Amino acid sequence: MTPTHLDVAGLLFDNDGVLVDSVASGNEAWTQWAGEHDLDPAHVLELIHGRRAADTVTALLPAAQVAAATDRINALELATADATVALPGAHALLTSLVEAGLPWAVATSATRPLALARLEAAGLPVPDVLVTADDVERGKPAPDPYAAAAARLGLDPADCVVLEDSPAGVQAGVAAGARVVGVSLPAGAPGTDLVVADLAGLVAEPAEPAGSGVRLVRR
Repeated sequence: MTPTHLDVAGLLFDNDGVLVDSVASGNEAWTQWAGEHDLDPAHVLELIHGRRAADTVTALLPAAQVAAATDRINALELATADATVALPGAHALLTSLVEAGLPWAVATSATRPLALARLEAAGLPVPDVLVTADDVERGKPAPDPYAAAAARLGLDPADCVVLEDSPAGVQAGVAAGARVVGVSLPAGAPGTDLVVADLAGLVAEPAEPAGSGVRLVRR
C-alpha cells in the first residue's frame, strides 16, 4: 500500500524540476552551446537532466575541450537564469519549513552561482545547507550530493527523504540510503516511496513527539 505520509528527520530537495522550473532557460543555453560545438541539440538535451554540466560535457567532447566548454555552458546557463520560476507548491512548502524551523537542504547538479541565481529568480528561500556541483567529487546518480547534504544537517541519509524528478536523482537518493519522493514521475517509478505531481501535493509539519523531525503528508 502506498503510504500517505513519511516521518523523517529532514528533507533533501533537488532544485531544478522540483523547486524551480528552469527547463526553458536551460534548454536555451544548451541549444546555443550545442550549436557552438557542432553537436545535435536534441541529442544534447536528452543527456542533461539531473546531471552536472561538467559530466555532460565530458560525455560529449574530447578531454582537451572539456574545461573551456564547461566554463562556456556555465556562463550561458547563468545568463538565462532570470527566466526561472517557482514550481507549484514550492514556495508554500519551503516557507512552512522555515517558519517551523524544520531541517531541509537542497542538493543540486547546478553550480553554486547558478543554483543561487535560479532560487533568487524564483523568489524562493535559500537554504542554510546548499550542496552543488562544486561541492562533491561525484555527481548524481552517485550518492555524494545527498550524503553530503544529510551530513551537513547532522543527519543520517537513512533518516531523510529525498525529493527528486529525474531517474539519476532518484538513483542518487536510493544509493545514499534515503527514502525518495518522486516529483512529476510516473506512479510507482522505481526507487520511489511516494509520487506526487508537484510539491502542492505535499504538506510538511512537525513530527510527533516535538523535535523528532518532519512529517511529510500527501494531500
